[in-house]
Amino acid sequence: MPPRRRLAPAERRSQLLDTGAQLFAAKPYDEVFMEEIAERAGISRALLYRYFPNKRDLFAAVYQQAADRLLTRTELDPARPVGEQLRAGLDAHIDYFATNRNTVLAANRVLAGDPVIQTVITDELTELRRRLLDSTGLGDGPGEPVSAALMGWLVFVRTLCVDWLTHQAFSRTELREMCVGALLGALRPVMDPDRLLTGDEESPADARPTP
Repeated sequence: MPPRRRLAPAERRSQLLDTGAQLFAAKPYDEVFMEEIAERAGISRALLYRYFPNKRDLFAAVYQQAADRLLTRTELDPARPVGEQLRAGLDAHIDYFATNRNTVLAANRVLAGDPVIQTVITDELTELRRRLLDSTGLGDGPGEPVSAALMGWLVFVRTLCVDWLTHQAFSRTELREMCVGALLGALRPVMDPDRLLTGDEESPADARPTP
């Protein structure tokens, strides 16, 4: 156990989140124990439980922090072509999923029915949809169908990534391109996404296919 040192509450909470994040990333959820987290942080179990009453609460806080950091790292740049933005965003998310495989699987499988974890996931997907609508020109298309298609696509991406992490049945390049293709397919009935992704200046609303 490292030597104990006194920290301000905010610093201690941050330390515990970082320690928890390391362990949840390194091991399956069921193999992480609060005792080990307390030992690595150099504190007593009693003090750890003052900050987080149980492992699920600690994991939820770790996952919320991870979601916030990932969103910060994946801000979209409207000046870049949409195709570049999309692939860069997917690469960033796939990188995170691959690096934190056990954490992602815990959130999406072990704790899939936990309402707090599901709220974190839903909030993340909602923010990603907002960014895509605001920063890529997709918001210029037919509003409700495009918004619904984006949310469905984001859920598909998460589900496919979890399957990829579990089975490793195809390459990460194939994973990314399947995700891109799925978005094109979801949008094509209500607009022409190919023009948007290739940087065509024509309005997506004007490019809707004729019924």
